[in-house]
This record gives sequence, C-alpha cells and structure tokens, in this order.
Amino acid sequence: MNDPVMTDLGTRRWWALGAVSLAVLAVGLDGTVLSVAIPTLAGALHASESDLQWFSSAYFLVLAASMLPAGLLGDRYGHKRVLLTSLALFGAGSVASAYSTTVPQFLASRVLLGLAGAGVIVMAISALTVLFDPAERPKAVGVWAAANFLALPLGPILGGWLLTHYWWGWVFLLNLPVVAVGCVAVAALVPESRAAQAPGLDPVGVAASSAGLVAVTYGLITAGQAGWTDTHALLAQIVGVAILVGFVGWERRLTRRPEGQPLLDLTLFRSASFTWGVVLAAVAVMAMIGGLFTMPQYFQGVLGTDAMGSGVRLLPLIGGLVVGALPADRVAALLGAKVTVAAGFALLATGFLLGSRTDVTSSGTFVAAWMAVVGMGLGLAMATASAAALAELTPDRSGVGSAVLQAVNKVGGPFGTAVLGSVLTAGYLSRLDLTGLPEPAATAVRQSIFGGVAVAHETGSAALLDSVRAAFVHGMDSSMVVSAGIAVVGLVLTVIFLPRVALPSGQEQESQHVETR
Repeated sequence: MNDPVMTDLGTRRWWALGAVSLAVLAVGLDGTVLSVAIPTLAGALHASESDLQWFSSAYFLVLAASMLPAGLLGDRYGHKRVLLTSLALFGAGSVASAYSTTVPQFLASRVLLGLAGAGVIVMAISALTVLFDPAERPKAVGVWAAANFLALPLGPILGGWLLTHYWWGWVFLLNLPVVAVGCVAVAALVPESRAAQAPGLDPVGVAASSAGLVAVTYGLITAGQAGWTDTHALLAQIVGVAILVGFVGWERRLTRRPEGQPLLDLTLFRSASFTWGVVLAAVAVMAMIGGLFTMPQYFQGVLGTDAMGSGVRLLPLIGGLVVGALPADRVAALLGAKVTVAAGFALLATGFLLGSRTDVTSSGTFVAAWMAVVGMGLGLAMATASAAALAELTPDRSGVGSAVLQAVNKVGGPFGTAVLGSVLTAGYLSRLDLTGLPEPAATAVRQSIFGGVAVAHETGSAALLDSVRAAFVHGMDSSMVVSAGIAVVGLVLTVIFLPRVALPSGQEQESQHVETR
C-alpha cells in the first residue's frame, strides 16, 4: 500500500523538498563562505594561523559529534521539530559569527553552527524517507544532492562580492534570509513525523559515538595539516577507532537485551543495500575531494583569480553534478542501482584521469570539460548509492539511519582531504627549485603555493613563480590520479558487494525488489 501521509501530500511534497533543500543550502553556504572570509578574519579578529585552522576544525568536530544524537532526537521528539529548532540555532550562530569581536567568541559561534548544522543535515535526509516512497526517493535524493553542492560556487561568488564591497559580517548574515525562508517553508510544508515508539536515550551510546567520531575526525584533520606520521594524528585516530569499536559492542549488547534500547539499530546493517549504499556514498565523497580541495587553489594560485572568480570556475562541476544526479532515478529504474553506481564511478575515474593531464597552460575549456565529467559521475554514484541506503529506512528508523549515512560521509571528507593533501604536498615539494633562496623565504614557499607566489612577487623572480606554479600543478595532477584510483576502488566494491537493487519506477510504489547478486 502507499503511505497515507505521502498520498495526502500529493504534489505538495515536492514543494516540501524545496524547503528541505533550502535548509541544506544554508548549511552549505556557511562552510564555503568561511573559506573566502579567512584572510579578512585574520585581520579583523587578530587571529593566528592556529586560530584560523580551528575556525574550520571546531565546526567539523562538533558536526561529527552531533550526527547520531541529532538522529536520535528526531526519532524521539519529531523530525520537523528538530529541523526547525536546528534552523533557528543556525540563524543564531550566524548572527553570533557576524558580530564576534574576539577569537573565543567566533569559535563559540562555530561550535553552535556545528551543533545546529548536524540537526539540519540529518533531519533533511530523514525528511526524504517520510515525504517520498521508494519509487520517488531516488529523484528526491538527486535534488538534495544538487542543493548540497550548489553552495560550492555560490559561497565564494556571493561571499567574494560582499567582502569586496561591504562589511565582512555580511558574509555570515547572508545565511539569515535563507534560514528564514527555510523555516517558513518547513513549517508550512513538511509534515511532522517520529518513531511510533520513542527510542531510549542510551547515554553511553551517545557519549561513545560522539567521542569516537570526534577523535577520528580530529586525527584526520591533523594528519591533513601535519602529515600521517604526526603522533597526535595517529593517536587520535587509533583512540577514535577503538572507541567506535567499543560503541558497536555496547550497541550489540543492548540489542540482545529484551529491555534494551540502543542508539543504533544494528539490524540496519543486515541489509547489503543499506550498508554498501552508505559506504559507497562516502567513497564517492572521498574521490570528489580531489577536485574540491585542489581546484580552488589552482584557480587562485596558478591562474591568479580571486575567490569570486574561483567560484565561477567551479560552475561546470556543479552543472555536471546536476546533469548526473537529477536523472539518476530513471537510470537506476532502467538499469538497477549496481550498474548505475558503477557507471558513476567509471565517469569519476575518467574525469579525474583527464584532469591529471592539466598543466599551467591548459585552456579553460579543457578544465571545464573534465570537471563536468567528474560532476556527472558524482551525481550518478552518490545520488544512487544514497537512495539505495535510504530505501531500506522506514519513517520509524529514518533519523538514526540518516545520521549513519551522514556521519560516514562527514568522516570520508576529512579522510580524502588528508590523503589527497599529502599526495599534493609531496608532489609540490618534489618539484620546487629553491636555489639561492634564504631559508625563511624557502620555508614560506614550501608551506603552500600561496606562500610561494607571495615570495616570488616580493623578490620579483619570474623563475621562482614558474617553478612554484609548475610544482603545484605536478602535485595536483598526482592527487587527481589518486582520486581516479579511489573511484576505481568504488567501482570494484560496487560490482562485488552492492545488490542488484531495481529501484522501482513510478508505477511500482510499494517496495523495492532486490535480486540475488
């Protein structure tokens, strides 16, 4: 039978999806705007390099820690209620960011934004399982994926324009209209839903999952900054993994008790579609980081564009993602999830291999073309893998199930950044020619392409500038090859493990049909 809530909503559920997408866009804009505002914040708040790193890290750590608790709260108290509360907190955090005058104040606002952002992201995914049946869920996930990545070019474009013409606080107040419209739309269009039987709070599970995710994420962030051999990075990752293993053991113990109420329903992982949908969506994100991490640096450090121009040049990537994500449901209905996700990873690998041919003199057309191919691959792979995972969730389990999907995704991002950042740095350092440079200048050049460009301009050395740009492109191309390799791993895992899920067409509303692999 059709879900009566979905039937009653009719076409209104697509407007509700627009409301949910607005909420997701507000969170995405904040992250991309921050990257543009970092140089301005350094001066306005008298922030050190360490402070600047923590502006971003604090947000991601709290975001990781809050994912599973946010899902639990939604299942217990209502997904719509938690989403509206999170949006309101996100607006408050944006105001606090804009009017911060000290580093501690700004850090506190980032913590609040991370807490609120987790609620928005998890409840947005959870809403898809309530609003759409399995037949329409893949299309809805495609729209969500497009909204999720739309902030990548919009943030730098709008943020760069505001920083050029107005007070820096406006880049954070920019969130308020989006939050306000999102709140009104969610309140009017999204139905309330919660688990039929309120789940227990499981304080041990909440504490363990939060601590484990924070430790792993912190270790990955530190590895991306200090290298994989850094003691703090290794220790944090080991401790985090150990805590998460203990968390799974505790949840299994609670599951076996007649009166046990675990935070995480481990029976979800009996479904290969859910398990591998979650894993493969994270692998797609890891591969995609190769483009997101390196291309803004290429545009600004090698080509000399500003942040706003960098955002404009990311548009082909987003256009490709939309082209891949929106029809993913029809492709999956025709070919099945396994073939569709595999095709997405094949496109990702092809795009990154083409991207590895980029050099200092590559044309804008060539760069736009391979980025569009990468975007199409991500759209097909991530939207379909996510839909395959979400297809297994009932409204009762949508909160924590969506939190698992997002938590693994959020760990995949820092992991990809750490791996690909290490490859890029190694390639960059291996090609630098620092002959004749005094040690302080050579140190600045080694730190980043931006330090190298600054030293080249200060010394008036065209040879150094050419060396720095060529060295960065070499490191970038190496990271693209690794991204292609990650995509190939995703392709192999898809072929071996993802079930032949035939995502239903519009005429097949009742359930998915899962064939034998």
